Amino acid sequence: MSARTLTCQVTAVEDLNPDVFGVTLKGRAESMQHAPGQYLELKLDDNTWVPFSIASAEQGDGVIELHIQHWPERDNSVRLRNLLQVANQLTLRLPGGECVVDAQSERPLLLIAAGTGFSQMKAIVEATLRDQPERPISLWWAAREHRDLYAESLATEWAQRYPNVTFKAVTEFPLTEPLASGERIHHHQGRVDLVLEKATLTFSDYDVYLSGSPGMVYACLDVLEAKGVVSERVFSDVFAYAPRG
Repeated sequence: MSARTLTCQVTAVEDLNPDVFGVTLKGRAESMQHAPGQYLELKLDDNTWVPFSIASAEQGDGVIELHIQHWPERDNSVRLRNLLQVANQLTLRLPGGECVVDAQSERPLLLIAAGTGFSQMKAIVEATLRDQPERPISLWWAAREHRDLYAESLATEWAQRYPNVTFKAVTEFPLTEPLASGERIHHHQGRVDLVLEKATLTFSDYDVYLSGSPGMVYACLDVLEAKGVVSERVFSDVFAYAPRG
């Protein structure tokens, strides 16, 4: 799919937690098409486009969901939040990115996200549950503290409802309250790469998708490679915009 520039409607803006807000956009269905794992870019001005993972699988209805981290100390973040408060239309460019779920593969999925990197994984999970409902999915979501798991209820619902989905929450600080109950719902305390290092999964079996900062992605990649992951089956947008030297 080649990238397109278009104008769409802002149909909803809602706080998902004190630091993350969700945005729902609506445009012409054929113009809003994308693959699970891709991103779009929002136009702030003629020289500034900001990328965000698309947090919803393609439904054919022209609706796209975004999860946006608000950084009060960052100018572009403040400008975007202010723009969304007053604008009912936005200019965007999509789709972008090659970190797309391989629907031809039947290998189990290992999805590792930090913070709002969950949004990219959400689109992949939704598409996989719809198109490959038997494909095993192991979702690892890393955050600094419990409240940063802003869609915890959705992730736990997947694990409770679908026998092929496992959810592992990874927080650097202790949980403030227990996760929802379920045999496929687990919590680990620590940094996600160090937690992965202790895991007993056979990583060579998986297609791995990573979403987070370059530091987080490469730290996890080092652990995974040491544990036998097949490098050709590891995917991340970081490899394109922040390649290792």
